[in-house]
Amino acid sequence: MNQKIESFVIIGVTREGKTFRPSDWADRLCGIMSAFGADHRMQYSPYVRPGCTLKGQKTVMVDARLYDIEPLAYKFMVNFANDNELQMEPISSDQL
Repeated sequence: MNQKIESFVIIGVTREGKTFRPSDWADRLCGIMSAFGADHRMQYSPYVRPGCTLKGQKTVMVDARLYDIEPLAYKFMVNFANDNELQMEPISSDQL
């Protein structure tokens, strides 16, 4: 199985057009990849960040560089989107 490694955004809308629940799914997913910083506060990974679309849907942006650091984490993000039938769109690195 060959998989193209690229940056992408997971959109909180299923392929059938339904809003994905729970409403805080993006924060939860990004929280998995967060860590405590030097200031003892949780910080999102620079490679997995929450966002939103112009239409207000929650999103998670996944940077392709995550694959270089931790391939299993990158694959987890891809599998999460596929398992939940969420829409995904490729994005360029300047959009991150």
